[in-house]
Order: sequence, then C-alpha cells, then structure tokens
Amino acid sequence: MVKIKEMPYSEKYAKVVDNIKLDESFILPFVQKNMGDQAVSELRDIWQKGFKPIPEGASYEEKYEAAYSNWIWLVKNIYPFVRKQMGKDGLKKFERAEVEALIKKNDSPALKLLNLIRAFSPGTAFAMTSKQMSYELQWLTPFSVPELTKQKAVLDIPCCKILDFPETEDICLVGCQSTYPMWVAEQFKVDMKFKRQGKSCIGTLAPLK
Repeated sequence: MVKIKEMPYSEKYAKVVDNIKLDESFILPFVQKNMGDQAVSELRDIWQKGFKPIPEGASYEEKYEAAYSNWIWLVKNIYPFVRKQMGKDGLKKFERAEVEALIKKNDSPALKLLNLIRAFSPGTAFAMTSKQMSYELQWLTPFSVPELTKQKAVLDIPCCKILDFPETEDICLVGCQSTYPMWVAEQFKVDMKFKRQGKSCIGTLAPLK
C-alpha cells in the first residue's frame, strides 16, 4: 500500500465549495446559451429546493458533509435537465463545456513545469501527476492507493461516497467515467479508467500512449 498524505476536512470542505463555484460558473452560462433564460430560472429553482445551509460553528467535517450534499444535489440534477432539454448530443456538448472549465481551472505555472519534465522523463512526470491526483481527489470519496509507479497507479475505492446518495448514476457514468478521463487525458496526458462493481470501484491511471 502506498502512503499518501491525507487531506484534512478543512481542505475537503474548501474543495467542495470550490467545485460548486466551478460548476455554477460554467453550467449557468451553458444553460443560458443553449436553452435560454427560462431554463436558467428553472434550474436555479431546482437547485434551491435541495440546497441546505452550512451550519455555523460546525466542525470542518460537518461543514464538508453539508457542502458535499449540496454539490451532489447540484450535479445530479444537471444531467437529466440537459438530457431532457437537449438530448444525448446536448449532454456530449455539456461534457465538453465541463472539460474546458476543468482545464481552465487547473492551468498553472506548475503544469507548464510538469510538461517540461514530461519531455525529458515521462515516467517521472506521470508519477508526480498520479501522486498529486491521489491527494486532490480525496474530497470526492475515500480510497486507498495499492500501487503507484512510473507506469501505473491504482486507486481502490471500497464504497464510493457519491453512490451513497440516491439517483447519482449519471455522476458516476458521465462525470467520473467519461468527463474526468477526457479532462486528465487532455491536460495531464494520463489514461484514466474505472472498473465498477456495485458501489466499489478500481481506478487505474497510466501514461497516455
């Protein structure tokens, strides 16, 4: 088992809040552009019905759990909303918008340095990326890392936190198994695959060939 630094709840909470802001920043313009102002109003109403206030004076763990529930509500409702309004082609268009939003959010001088390292040592760059990704993804769900080398990384998810919530198949099948792999392939040159069984899952990362 590879030892990976554990993300504290304070950072997990901050990550969820950041991702809610990210999702809102591209979802609302996407809906407005492709469906119009009325659809934006309808979507806001749906979101508002399920959003819960973050308890004041709560621990970071409690704040994280409350914010995570809000994020789940936001994301699980956008996929059927887009599918109903725009069909399968519209959902693909939405995925593209999310990939571009993720790429923009994660662009940084550190990424440029990583690309330079990759040019001279692809294996080293992959190991660095996998280690960082193994930390950054901890806000999504608990997992362990049984393997992390210059050629392969394995994430063992015994029970996906996302799937503990009802009606989250789209988040798994579209978000995790389609959108995220497109994003990491384009920005980090990493091949990401998931093999799910029930609520458990094995994620495999490898250098993109």
